[in-house]
Amino acid sequence: MEAILSQFPNLTEIQILQFRKLQELYEDWNAKINVISRKDIDELYTRHVLHSLGIAKIIEFRPGSKIMDVGTGGGFPGIPLAILHPEVDFYLIDVIAKKIKVVNEVASALGLKNVKAEQKRAELVKQEFDFIVSRAVTNMPDFVNWVEDKLSKKQHHELANGILYLKGGDLTEELAAFPKATEYNLSDFFTEEFFETKKVVHLPLKYKK
Repeated sequence: MEAILSQFPNLTEIQILQFRKLQELYEDWNAKINVISRKDIDELYTRHVLHSLGIAKIIEFRPGSKIMDVGTGGGFPGIPLAILHPEVDFYLIDVIAKKIKVVNEVASALGLKNVKAEQKRAELVKQEFDFIVSRAVTNMPDFVNWVEDKLSKKQHHELANGILYLKGGDLTEELAAFPKATEYNLSDFFTEEFFETKKVVHLPLKYKK
């Protein structure tokens, strides 16, 4: 939690309280429905919350933006990003119903009015978004196939509409087919050892119908 406060010093009292409540909420829900590995729950703020907020080091979502989190699991990166951006709409989806139950319960307990979560496959989503975020749910070629028709043609940010993907390791081969992809090393922002090989990949995608 201290790392979050130091990295994001302009948080409101409400946001600080919401971030602080995450540990208790996820410990409680993890005891009922295992959505985070046992070893990771003790490192929740580094491995899940701060990792999710790595996207916020690359871009500050503007008010009114629409963001979809695909394969959100227990709510990452969507929940931390929604706390940080209360005026941005977040749509969190996962194919596993019990995980979406946890997301909805956590969002409700935190009073997050900007989060909607549903059990759904990305291919079946009909809305359009400024950005689609995710945490390594599959390889990039498959992920692009899932979401490439979900992007809005209206640009609200300097960073082009597209995918913001949290990934780790050497991505040279996986991104070979995507020359427009940009890798941002999270070790440039966070000093914790966990982030040494972690990255945010931005892949601009053109609106298509």
